[in-house]
Amino acid sequence: MLEVLPNIAKTQASYAINKVLVLPMNLTISVSYRCNSRCKTCNVWQRPNDDFTIEEYEKTFESIGRAPYWFTFSGGEPTLRKDLPEMVGAAYRHCRPGIINIPTNGIQDKIIPDRIEKVLQAAPDSEVIINLSLDGVGEKHDQVRGVKGNFERAMRTYAGLKALKGRYKNFTLGVHTVISNFNVHEFDAIHTFVRNELKPDQFISEIAEERVELDTVGMGITPPYELYKPVIERLQADIRAENAQGVARITQSFRDRYYDIVKRTLVEKRQIIPCMAGIASAQIAPNGDVWTCCIRAESVANLRDHNYDFKSAWTTAKADELRRSIKAGECFCPLANAAYTNMLCHVPTMSSVALEVGKGTLADSMSGKRALNN
Repeated sequence: MLEVLPNIAKTQASYAINKVLVLPMNLTISVSYRCNSRCKTCNVWQRPNDDFTIEEYEKTFESIGRAPYWFTFSGGEPTLRKDLPEMVGAAYRHCRPGIINIPTNGIQDKIIPDRIEKVLQAAPDSEVIINLSLDGVGEKHDQVRGVKGNFERAMRTYAGLKALKGRYKNFTLGVHTVISNFNVHEFDAIHTFVRNELKPDQFISEIAEERVELDTVGMGITPPYELYKPVIERLQADIRAENAQGVARITQSFRDRYYDIVKRTLVEKRQIIPCMAGIASAQIAPNGDVWTCCIRAESVANLRDHNYDFKSAWTTAKADELRRSIKAGECFCPLANAAYTNMLCHVPTMSSVALEVGKGTLADSMSGKRALNN
């Protein structure tokens, strides 16, 4: 985690002077729009496919180098790509990310655990986080996800992934729930099932957003604040009740603050802290289009037109235009992927997290000393 600190300073400077001094710390790679789910909250599977090849990713990752700390390989359903382990391996060789995050719907229960094991082997010194999507329990999950039998297959996938835990120290297994108008009233049931039955390393939630990328603008999938607020507060109560240690304590502190940002964003309808999408974070679409973020999904350039040189694509006039727009507050959203890097680059948030973690660590130390004295 410490290795990202020099890039934070350069990122803050980039934002201040409106000039790219360092490449993004946080990269999302959409590997394909192909998906075997038919979710009520997503139409990405209807988009045309023109996927990058392994050779194209190899050239792109080589051009990016060691700047990114956090990679997300998303989709569509990323595990539909048989070459996902090779793709991760290419990113690992050239970029050495500290964190690699991959979501999955879990439908391919006979394939996913083995494919993820190969991913773990391809990036032995990165923390690999696999988040299983769960938007309901039993038939409710199938209804939201649009595939009969999805829940049962996802549970088999989860069991297969959990079996890998003992063999790979760099593996974090999580559950991810998208809260929409289709399941906001079911959250208590989801929460109880995840906490009591699945017991993942982490349980995270995001609100369903209308995104250009997912072709969901105007669909009315986002629940109103008054319905989503109890969900966030339940998750924050979990975080504050959990006596996490070390890096987990830092992660939980950031997540607690993220949920506060979500609540304020939904109410105030503005950027609560400066958004550094386009500077600290970026996304590459399956066809090589480079975006500042997936909410707006406006291409700044295509990597194929720039000989797979990310910096060349990232410093176009269109990219500068979008960065100015974002800095001016012409858009706002609670997108988690961008929010975490925004918080890392926001001095008041970093100071608040450091103070809270320091207090918790000191309290644990004092408690330990009292136990020894007794």
